[in-house]
Amino acid sequence: MKTWAFIAAILSGLFGHAAQAVAAKPLQVYILAGQSNMQGHAHVSTLDVMNMDPLTAPILADLKGDDGQLRTCERVWISSLGSADDVKTGRLAAGFGADARGPKIGPEYTFGIYMEKASSSPILIIKTAWGGKSLHTDFRSPSAGAYQFNESQLEAMKKQGKDVKSLQAEKDKATGHYYRLMLEHVGNVLKDIKQVYPDYDSDQGYELAGFVWFQGWNDMVDRGNYPQRDRPGGYDQYSELLAHFIRDVRRDLKAPRLPFVIGVLGVGGPVDLYAPDQQRYRGVHQNFRDAMAAPAKLPEFQHNVAAVLTEKYWDQGLVALRQRENQLKEKKTELNNQIKSGKLSRDEGNAAIERLYAEQFSPRELKLLRESTSNFEFHYLGSGKIMSQIGKGFAEAMLSLQQAN
Repeated sequence: MKTWAFIAAILSGLFGHAAQAVAAKPLQVYILAGQSNMQGHAHVSTLDVMNMDPLTAPILADLKGDDGQLRTCERVWISSLGSADDVKTGRLAAGFGADARGPKIGPEYTFGIYMEKASSSPILIIKTAWGGKSLHTDFRSPSAGAYQFNESQLEAMKKQGKDVKSLQAEKDKATGHYYRLMLEHVGNVLKDIKQVYPDYDSDQGYELAGFVWFQGWNDMVDRGNYPQRDRPGGYDQYSELLAHFIRDVRRDLKAPRLPFVIGVLGVGGPVDLYAPDQQRYRGVHQNFRDAMAAPAKLPEFQHNVAAVLTEKYWDQGLVALRQRENQLKEKKTELNNQIKSGKLSRDEGNAAIERLYAEQFSPRELKLLRESTSNFEFHYLGSGKIMSQIGKGFAEAMLSLQQAN
């Protein structure tokens, strides 16, 4: 008995020292920021269809525990500002996406899961994301300077009889507001990490390990700020603003080599695959994507900034199904009108619509069509399949940057 007690004591000591070694590693802090697509609008109900695609079935397996339920991370905590009315904190799980009509995920879910998988360190994600925000104004960082209306904007204001001085004053007040909110939240969390991660040991310390930026829609559609957007170089200002943003984030966080991942807007998928009704957007979309990715090519950002083309995660098969569904629009409208007029009861009309779909789609296609989306196209269709791949892509890019430095 004494021998077994002695062995047990040794094993206990060894495992105890190993546990202390893991606990002694600095907390890895990742900052995720942007607008509505960083918030995330993929409802968790859209995740299960990932099992129907050999490409994404392994990702779904990583998202689920042995009980078949979506995982809650053991070593990843999150503090999220802007995706809900209040700050949300806790162990990373599904549900830290946009709060409205949730639970939803953003890229934070798979980002955290795959960062945890690649590291033995505890991880803290600080996420700040607000819908409908621009880089030219809302997230404009200090070294970009004051916002100045361009000539075409000033001319339009004068024609409309607007007070340019008062509009400039409003713009000055709005400029950089969300950049400052982002830094304020990061600072507040880092001052008291135990609010988010109760077991945090200050002796253990933390290190800023990376930053992910996922924004762009409001700048892309803004013809006023980018009057030449349909021409090559029309979004050069965005590239300049983003380069300033990266420098300022690093300076203000006192992390001069902070790995930085840019999520390049990819709604619609590769422009080479755009359908005929999308061709009018092709030039603008590609110009903007090029501008978003451009800072990663600057000499000062080599091996410490990476651009992830989220277009490659677009679900082309689903889009093809939706295009086929559009061909049924006229017949569906006719059946719905018959229901409204009383020619068909609601049950009869719905049954007729179901027969219409059954004639055009296989049971598998119907499942994909009905369970893959939960939001608008500009929110990546609210697709868990797309958003999960984006978050994983961000993690892979971050790990590559870390290995390069």
